Amino acid sequence: MKPRHRRWRRVARIAFFAFLALVGWLLVRAARAIAWDEVGAALTGYGPATLGAAGALVVASYAVYAGYDLAARRYAHHRLSTPRVVAIAVISYAFSLNIGALVGGAGFRYRLYSHSGLGVGPISRVIAFSVATNWLGYVLLGGVLFATRSVAAPPGWEMGTTGLQWVGMAMLLLTAAYLAACHWLHERVYHLRGHHFRVPTLPMAVVQFGLSCANWSLMAWIIDLLLPPAVPYPTVLGVLLLAGIASAMAHIPAGIGVLEAVFVAMLGHLVPPAQLLAALLGYRGLYYLAPLLVAVVMYLVFEARGKRPQVGTGADPQVPSRAPAPPSG
Repeated sequence: MKPRHRRWRRVARIAFFAFLALVGWLLVRAARAIAWDEVGAALTGYGPATLGAAGALVVASYAVYAGYDLAARRYAHHRLSTPRVVAIAVISYAFSLNIGALVGGAGFRYRLYSHSGLGVGPISRVIAFSVATNWLGYVLLGGVLFATRSVAAPPGWEMGTTGLQWVGMAMLLLTAAYLAACHWLHERVYHLRGHHFRVPTLPMAVVQFGLSCANWSLMAWIIDLLLPPAVPYPTVLGVLLLAGIASAMAHIPAGIGVLEAVFVAMLGHLVPPAQLLAALLGYRGLYYLAPLLVAVVMYLVFEARGKRPQVGTGADPQVPSRAPAPPSG
């Protein structure tokens, strides 16, 4: 490895641990100011109507997320049934949220799709499509919210609202670049570590943005239901987006502590700490832990049924067809 590369890796590692230290400091500072008996009282204060509405939004969000894999089925041209694809998506999503995207999202998809009869090529395309879909909506929503100054930076934050606005504009440019690539480059095939990928068509890119924007919006709606009405929904959505990228950078399972630290930093001046933490704990219970229990049962059923024989995937649209060689002699 070249000295320059080693230096950059060292800098990146230092920055990563500095980020974790900052998160830890924010958590400790916030924990000292929280009256935990008030948190418990806020948690027990949620009525059946609020919890029922939040639970319905959780189901809706997981259903929308399953749409990622259903759209990926069309992209990868495999023939697994809709119930099986939905089950794989739900299991992978629940494990991804709780134990990390690499093991949960990618690892469980590989295992469940391979047990369902798919080969490595189609599985890789499904994973790439689903991961890209998730972050495409993030970029679009974040771009709109930050560029329009719908999310105000908390007092004393160095970047400030203007800094967020510039970030939002850059995100909108990325969105436009992706749509342009899907329009102009979707016929090209790209090769990565022995796998073949094609840029989606423009209509499929629109589906990606629609599904992902809907899912991120539903997640924010759940938190918004559990928070006091003083916080506008666009602000909740914007803070969730910031927490999402912070959790991805931290590589901490379930983003434990990171989600809370970002929300405390951004909304601590608007919401009493006890109510804010109660909302986030309620969100974790409804969106992370309850679906994980269901996913564990579903996964055990998959394992009990054993591996299925390989299914056909049709002609591979990712690899250009070749004309037959002329006969020799």
